[in-house]
Amino acid sequence: MKAEVAIVLYPSPAIGHLISMVELGKLLLAHCPNDSLSVHVLISSQAYNAGSITPYISAVSAAVPSLTFHHLPSMSLPPDFSTTSPHQETLAFELLRLNNPNLREALLSISAAHRTVNALVMDFFCYAASKVARDLSIPCYYFFTSGAGFLASFLYLPTLHEKYSDEAYTNPRTLLDVPGIPPLPVPDVANPLRDRADEAYVGFLESSKSMRESSGIIVNTFDALEHGSIRTITEGQCVPEGPTPPLYCIGPLISDRSRETNGGDAPPECLKWLDAQPSRSVVFLCFGSLGVFSREQLGEIAVGLERSGQRFLWVVRNPPPDPALKVATMAHPDPDLDSLLPEGFLARTGDRGLVVKSWAPQMAVLRHRSMGGFVTHCGWNSTLEAVCAGVPMIAWPLYAEQRQNRLLMVSEEMRIALQMEESEGGFVSLAEVERRVRELMDSPEGEAVRQRTQAMKKAAEAALKPGGSSLSELTRLVGSWKLA
Repeated sequence: MKAEVAIVLYPSPAIGHLISMVELGKLLLAHCPNDSLSVHVLISSQAYNAGSITPYISAVSAAVPSLTFHHLPSMSLPPDFSTTSPHQETLAFELLRLNNPNLREALLSISAAHRTVNALVMDFFCYAASKVARDLSIPCYYFFTSGAGFLASFLYLPTLHEKYSDEAYTNPRTLLDVPGIPPLPVPDVANPLRDRADEAYVGFLESSKSMRESSGIIVNTFDALEHGSIRTITEGQCVPEGPTPPLYCIGPLISDRSRETNGGDAPPECLKWLDAQPSRSVVFLCFGSLGVFSREQLGEIAVGLERSGQRFLWVVRNPPPDPALKVATMAHPDPDLDSLLPEGFLARTGDRGLVVKSWAPQMAVLRHRSMGGFVTHCGWNSTLEAVCAGVPMIAWPLYAEQRQNRLLMVSEEMRIALQMEESEGGFVSLAEVERRVRELMDSPEGEAVRQRTQAMKKAAEAALKPGGSSLSELTRLVGSWKLA
């Protein structure tokens, strides 16, 4: 018997975005039992590193066989495509635009099998797909994998474009006035959204305009965490020129995987080591799947941790070829810790610290009873994982929208993190590492953040229970699709 409702999910070429979209699919299927819903995930094969996602997709397919993956054909960039843009986002926009014919064929095929496609849910990188959806009379929704605070500024982007000059975006002292969030310093705006001359900026601007005209926006957040930003968006303040699409805050959506994206079994050493540590005594340093530091910065972190006197679990990757880079653009072998870290560091700190090469099972670590703090790059998935585990944070953003996430995480409304202070160029001194780690783990300020994060953990649990804000929003969303 054919499912009554068919939903197609279209993620962008980033593993974090794919994971969030898959979690959305799982949530939808759990909410609509008895085969009333069919969920399909489209994979743009050209846009992903197949070696990293194939094991993940295989594991999800085995665990959730009702979630169907469709691998779209590969495509090639035209010979005249410019690769001079410094932003990877430009390539993503172009690949996804070229993918429209493949998308159309996939939607037609799914529609033929299920009578109709009730909704296309896509990432904001996939805005070019909105034309295909319109041509096929399929309602188009956006799934926003960051929080409502960043969504407020993203929806407001066309207004910012008209309100501020190009020169304002080159002045580091400029504060952007965005409804629903604190004054936004230009240096905290994601790089592609500051460079107005770049094609990536044009892509984001067009994506914002498309999102304003969509059938709805699904956001991975919950009301208690971002009430002010959510209220501002729903009141229409972020789209002053016209109506705001319906907003559905259905989070927190976090992965419950035990193996994450490295394709291997979770290394037991770090979890066994945590078992031997006192409750809430360990600070965890981990910077997402792409975050990297220069050799000099790794040295400062090491000495700062040693001088802090605190227990720590630290995930270390090889430095990038360019010391200025903070995001890994390709896979690197595991680091040689003895040559990379200060001489004698591992021996001197071995009784209270553990350094892990390249990867650790983040959710399992954060949920461990010994976890007392988390030094994070402020990626939204990691932020929500820490909130759901009730672990307070030190915010150290590296790339994408993470600096803006930090602004919100340390704000009066959210108050779930302390801020790591950086010098010009984003460098953090060993003294700052030492000071902030001590402050988080052993000070009234750190305890206040801990209590606030514990409260948000309870609020997140309540949001997904019957009668909770997120479950109610999910019911409203699915109800709109059944009537489509």
